Amino acid sequence: MTRVMVIGANGQLGSDLVRALQDQELIPLTHRDVDICEPVGVRATLRRYRPEVVINTAAYHKVDECEANAERAFAVNTLGVRNLALACREEDVVLVHLSTDYVFDGRKGSGYVETDPPNPINVYGISKLAGECFVKYLLERHFIVRTSGLFGVAGSSGKGGNFVELMLRLAREGRAIRVVDDQVLSPTYTLDLARQIGVLIETDHYGLYHATSHGACSWYQFAARIFELAGLSPSLSPQTTAESGARATRPAHSELENAALKRLRLDRMRRWEEGLAAYVEARRAVHPEEE
Repeated sequence: MTRVMVIGANGQLGSDLVRALQDQELIPLTHRDVDICEPVGVRATLRRYRPEVVINTAAYHKVDECEANAERAFAVNTLGVRNLALACREEDVVLVHLSTDYVFDGRKGSGYVETDPPNPINVYGISKLAGECFVKYLLERHFIVRTSGLFGVAGSSGKGGNFVELMLRLAREGRAIRVVDDQVLSPTYTLDLARQIGVLIETDHYGLYHATSHGACSWYQFAARIFELAGLSPSLSPQTTAESGARATRPAHSELENAALKRLRLDRMRRWEEGLAAYVEARRAVHPEEE
């Protein structure tokens, strides 16, 4: 049994990490327990609980807001991660740091592997890549895990839900729904990702990993499958990114390939359609009133 600290334990990935790692000695912490932007507090927290592994899910991930508030984006996604990396080095702790597909520009046209050079095109992606660099160069025993399009039953605490919940809410409100069809990604169920992280931390194969559901789709195709599984038929139409009016530039094709996991025979991720079906089934137990 390993002492595992989960930072951001009340978020959608953090909640599923707590669920998936029940066979470990868990230390679930929220922002109230530790603020990664406070280096003294971070060091004190590690010394108090003495974890063997820290999993950091804390991030400022409102992509459009990052454009207007770059200082906060770098404070959390870059300098906060530096604080964690330094504290983990001082206490000889393994750090699992979650990163994003948005470290890429999306111009490759196919799935990115770990050896592809990053080239972020928005503040969020730049701040996350800078955080990766601190982990890579400050701490030998680390896992950097890039993922994409997360959805989990707990919902994103920072965004007040997730894309699946937003689509279902708009459909039940009878709204006409327009979704971008020129951005391709790999939507990922957080419970699947949590279980994959559980596999990784049982090894000493430290380094950079992509961990997303297999396959890819546009946000529009993702929405269409959500409604199909939920038995809903709202007014759904595609739109371009330019028509959406988003502040931040986003990569057109940010699909990730789990090349490193496959090479080590550690890949436990399933296709995004299977993960979505499992999510829709799981949320029925949480929201029986919607049936």
